[in-house]
Order: sequence, then structure tokens, then C-alpha cells
Amino acid sequence: MQMLDRLRKVRKELRPFFKTEYCVVYEDIDMDCCAVYHPSPEAMTALMDGGVFPPVWVYWELAKDEAQPDFKRHTRGYLLHDTPREGPKTESEALLYLIMKDVPQHIWRNYETSNSVHLKIIRREQQPDREFRNAWRIAA
Repeated sequence: MQMLDRLRKVRKELRPFFKTEYCVVYEDIDMDCCAVYHPSPEAMTALMDGGVFPPVWVYWELAKDEAQPDFKRHTRGYLLHDTPREGPKTESEALLYLIMKDVPQHIWRNYETSNSVHLKIIRREQQPDREFRNAWRIAA
């Protein structure tokens, strides 16, 4: 089954969607401010149910292809469609999967060995007001 078909099936069959109480705040050097990542309820539900998403390394391989200067279109779609699917995950495992899939790798790759904090998983109610978002910095 193609990836798009699996996602359509999730939207139809897996209700209610699981809305996590967590979000991810990370400092992105390219944006010169903090970004806030709210995981999609559909993606969280699909990951917690299992059988929809491929292993995260598939997305990394496709991103490597896109980074090539002569990139025109994906020629390795079989990775997305034919790789065995991930099994059911807990909420924290699903959140970590989505961080590794959607947040730029240079932010989380050396998370545990870095001298400074570039990423925090917080509860939604801890998220500050967005009025001065360009001035946000993550404190340890």
C-alpha cells in the first residue's frame, strides 16, 4: 500500500486523534529565533497505532537526495513505499520519532553532548506568549 493510501486510511479509521500535551521549542540558527513544533494529532495517532510510517532513516535518505544541487525529483520512492513499517509506539517514542523526522538534524543530532541547549520538550501550557518570539532563547 502506498504511503498516501495509508495516511488516508488513518484519517478515516483512527478516531479520535491523539492530541499530545507536549510541544518542542528549538533554536534554529537559520531562522535566528526559536521555533515551536506542535506534533500533528494525525501523525501521533498513526505512530501510536503502528503500521503507517517507515523507519525515520528513510526520510533522512530522501532529504539527502533533495540536498543534491542537481535534484529534480525523487527516484527512490520505493524507500517510502516498500520499507517495512514501524510498529506501535508510546507517546514519548512517537514524539521522538517526529522530532527526528521533522526538526532539522543539526539541532537534535548532538543533543546530549552539546555544550548548550538547542531543544526543549515542554508542555503546551509552558509555551510563552508569541508576542516577542524573535527574542526567545532557550535557557538550560
